[in-house]
Amino acid sequence: MSEPTFRQRRLGRALQALRERARLSQKDIAERLRYNIAKVSRIENGQVPDYSAFETMLDVYGVIADDQEPYVEMWQLADEKAWWHQYRLEDQGYISLEHDATAIRTFEASYIPGMVQSKRYMRALFASVRAPRSKKWVEDQIAIRVRRQQRLHGDKPVRYQGIFTESALRHADRGQLLHINEVGELPNVTLQVILDSIGLHEGYNGSFALLDFPYPSDPRVLYVEHTEGSIHIEDPARVKSATLTFKHLSKLALTPEESAALIGRLAAER
Repeated sequence: MSEPTFRQRRLGRALQALRERARLSQKDIAERLRYNIAKVSRIENGQVPDYSAFETMLDVYGVIADDQEPYVEMWQLADEKAWWHQYRLEDQGYISLEHDATAIRTFEASYIPGMVQSKRYMRALFASVRAPRSKKWVEDQIAIRVRRQQRLHGDKPVRYQGIFTESALRHADRGQLLHINEVGELPNVTLQVILDSIGLHEGYNGSFALLDFPYPSDPRVLYVEHTEGSIHIEDPARVKSATLTFKHLSKLALTPEESAALIGRLAAER
């Protein structure tokens, strides 16, 4: 079973908050719905209830009809089949977060950030994995990444800030470098390069992403990938620490204008 998406976890948190506000236990609501307590717990952790059970929950929790619309919208979004399901992704955790985020900040220690990768760069990157993959797998991964990049465009584009190291540019061809600067011209995009001459810095601890969401009650999320998978963190203290690290890396980096000039010079040489 796949992990709950951000939307599903948000609905679960909202239902838990309503239950606690009504001063009811999980056992109380389980008895009303004729569920076991484990199922109520799963719902509050992101399993989407059927609509009739959801309506019963709102009623039991004392949410009057005039106040139900935001919760109904949450349920509809949580129940919606997302576009990435067609690709049968092994791990859609980050994509579900990214899909709903209003602002994304990423630091990449070794690669060009995914949001500004060219198709040629993606193909080379996916072809370099240790275990050989089929051509279809590679093409699907490229299609997914290109679809994700669409978040930078449209009527409500995501605000994106990407910081990456000068060494990440080493394996970028001219087309990739020009693509970075093209994307960097978007008003909602900020791109910065940290020069190798800076020396050691906190970014060598690894790549990470910070994501903000539209609802005030939604916490900022720290997302970290590692060799065997990934984790997303909502603990306020750890998220705050990562936010301060990102701000520090941004100060170490060239300005967006200086970064674009460097990338332009490298492109001219290739």
